[in-house]
Amino acid sequence: MKYIIACIFAIGGLRLLAQDYPREEINLQKITDDLYSIQDLDLNYEDLYENLAQLLSHPLDLNTASDEELRFIKILSEEQIKSLTAHRSAYGNFLSVYELQAVPLFDLQTIQTLMPFVKVNDPSASINASLWQRMKDESDNYFIMRYERVLETKQGYRSETKTADRFKGSPDKISTRFRSSRPGDFSIGFSAEKDAGEQITWNTSNQQYGFDYISFHAQLQNKGRLKNLIVGDFQSQFGQGLMIGGVFGMGKGGETITTTRRSNIGHLPYTSFSEAGNLRGAAATLEVAKNLYWSGFYSAAKRDAQVNDGFEDVSSITSLPTTGLHRSETELARRKKTGERNFGGVLHYKKNGMDAGVMYNQIHYDHRVEKTPALYNQFAFRGDVNQNIGGYFNYSIQNISFFSEAAHSVRNGNAYVAGALWSLSSHLDLSLLYRKYDRSYHAFYSNAFAEGSTTQNERGTYWGWKYTFNRRFNITGYMDLFQFAWLRYRIYAPSTGHEWLVRINYQPSKKIILFAQIREEAKARNTAVDNATLYTISNGKKYNYWLHSDVSVSPNLRLKTRLQFSSYSIDHHTTQGMALMQDINFSIRKFEVTGRYALFDTDDYDNRQYVYENDVWLAFSLPAYYGAGIRRYVLVEYKLNRYISFWFRYAHTRYTDRESIGSGVDATAGNVRSDLKIQTRVKF
Repeated sequence: MKYIIACIFAIGGLRLLAQDYPREEINLQKITDDLYSIQDLDLNYEDLYENLAQLLSHPLDLNTASDEELRFIKILSEEQIKSLTAHRSAYGNFLSVYELQAVPLFDLQTIQTLMPFVKVNDPSASINASLWQRMKDESDNYFIMRYERVLETKQGYRSETKTADRFKGSPDKISTRFRSSRPGDFSIGFSAEKDAGEQITWNTSNQQYGFDYISFHAQLQNKGRLKNLIVGDFQSQFGQGLMIGGVFGMGKGGETITTTRRSNIGHLPYTSFSEAGNLRGAAATLEVAKNLYWSGFYSAAKRDAQVNDGFEDVSSITSLPTTGLHRSETELARRKKTGERNFGGVLHYKKNGMDAGVMYNQIHYDHRVEKTPALYNQFAFRGDVNQNIGGYFNYSIQNISFFSEAAHSVRNGNAYVAGALWSLSSHLDLSLLYRKYDRSYHAFYSNAFAEGSTTQNERGTYWGWKYTFNRRFNITGYMDLFQFAWLRYRIYAPSTGHEWLVRINYQPSKKIILFAQIREEAKARNTAVDNATLYTISNGKKYNYWLHSDVSVSPNLRLKTRLQFSSYSIDHHTTQGMALMQDINFSIRKFEVTGRYALFDTDDYDNRQYVYENDVWLAFSLPAYYGAGIRRYVLVEYKLNRYISFWFRYAHTRYTDRESIGSGVDATAGNVRSDLKIQTRVKF
């Protein structure tokens, strides 16, 4: 009977879901809009989100996915996760993803959104099959080669540039990646990258063996009591990420409920090209008794550092650069200059709706960290060893999910975060979160919910809500009140602030997606006093407005239009910024073409417009439109057959407010910049 039911749903599902995205065409723009819709920090968002795209590109097995893994994809509510696991317990393993239509609380729109992120493994494929055979049979194996180049000549390549700052390598950026994986079973892969300006060389004294960056991992899962084992590069996230958090992006977004809680996801392979977020060594999770698990890890990695010789020839680290760029003598002098040993353990208990654990983490540097003193960093970490201890407690009962974590930096400060997700009805969901991070709390791999870029010197309360009128129409919003007890960068006094957002989503059919969004943020900032060396503190207020439409005119033609507008006011002075974009996507046989024409005009950097751009498979492009000009790009995908695909991307920006672009060694003469990117993927 089970097989008959599965066949019925499969036949019906093929008809209902015939126009779903293929698995490799996850809608990254929708993920960005929903989960991390506002980007205001001066961070490399492309690296952060590329890591997220890497993780989401490998679908979960519906029959083995845990609650935390389902939470990680940020699509399902707590009630839907509970409904899915209850259905699986009552009726046995899924035989097809189309069986999701039989799960209570799963409507067609939810299933369509979820489909690219899940799969059902054929259990017969792993019975009596060797690891090599399972790798050969897995359909998600791939190898990619990528080439990128800025066509204009940057200052770093010119002969008149100082020798120490002149780039040693070619302007070509080259990267390659291989991965073979089966959800809940194994994963093996490597990545290698040469940034533009870097050399491909063999230099044992500088610890470079070919490409400037090389990463490798091998993972086994669910082998008896051994639940997870990773050798090579990995990342870890436990609790709410106060102590041990992976590089999963940050921020508050249009999805105001599921993004509030961090997933207690454990150890994951690290496959990103970002060179600063990986741990390198080994990580494992063991089932030591029924419902009781131990997770441990050890990492020994070399980190970029600015190391200065101090008093009595004692060296110290004044900064830890995270750009991963090693193009010139100046940048190479910081390459892998200090060792970082990072180890820790988590003893955690899981039963029914409870998930609790205690944690320890220690990080040791070869040199003492002594940042250059400034008013705002008097409580920054100083020393060569940082130790943290803490614990977390999560509990779900009926339609409420509680989560919390507390941590302590030994001989320093504390950090706390606690919250709840509550489904009051099938229409209304609420979230609440409180956090308090001392100014002397130090955690280098933290990824907890925060207003700032670090979990330090902050206290705040967040409320989020989502009201669903019907499957077509919902409204979401949040309010966040925060305060900083000590000075911050560009804020030389204790300060307070607030942020709120309201978003209206309307999807009358799967062919049309519309949303409108408004957001306000108010924070203090230093302002200079004329003819004085002092600062005064003023309150700045920023508004962001978004209008977005996504219409599938036909199965082969899709149009997207977006208007973004912002204003920033401080000291009775207001500046503004806007970006207007028109995208077109069409497919002809084996070709798929995406193009954009964008106009932007911003008065200053405070009104820069972060805008998602379609890119080659598994690449993430989120540039900040700043200044005034026109931005155009075209992306062409050609599928030679089911195994081999090619991508070509050309982007062109023309500014109307400048005669040079960029600054320092990255500057180019003229008001035009052009970018070329080519990628090949082989699946086997």
